[in-house]
Amino acid sequence: QVQLVESGGGLVQPGGSLSVSCAASGSVFSINAMGWYRQAPGKQRELVATITRGGSTNYADSVKGRFTISRDNAKNTVYLRMNSLLPEDTAVYYCYARVLGAGSPRWEDYWGQGTQVTASS
Repeated sequence: QVQLVESGGGLVQPGGSLSVSCAASGSVFSINAMGWYRQAPGKQRELVATITRGGSTNYADSVKGRFTISRDNAKNTVYLRMNSLLPEDTAVYYCYARVLGAGSPRWEDYWGQGTQVTASS
């Protein structure tokens, strides 16, 4: 089995910065795409940013220029650095990874448990 464990997040004033990270563990053979999604109260889960194994990135328009996604393939870890946070960035942030498990014949999608990010004064 594969687990995604998130860390970081918390409360920051608008304009501040936060970082979150997510490490995949367990029976991991290889990881393809990794990324971050978020869900605010009363809203649908939305894409924040994704990154391929080769480092190609994709961002939601609302976070371009403020957020940076990166990954360490040796550590099976993905990071999200969030600068210039706005109140509308407040949400639960979920880590995502497409994983080929050891001994598995197919790629599967896994999700972290979510971490709260709040930008409020």
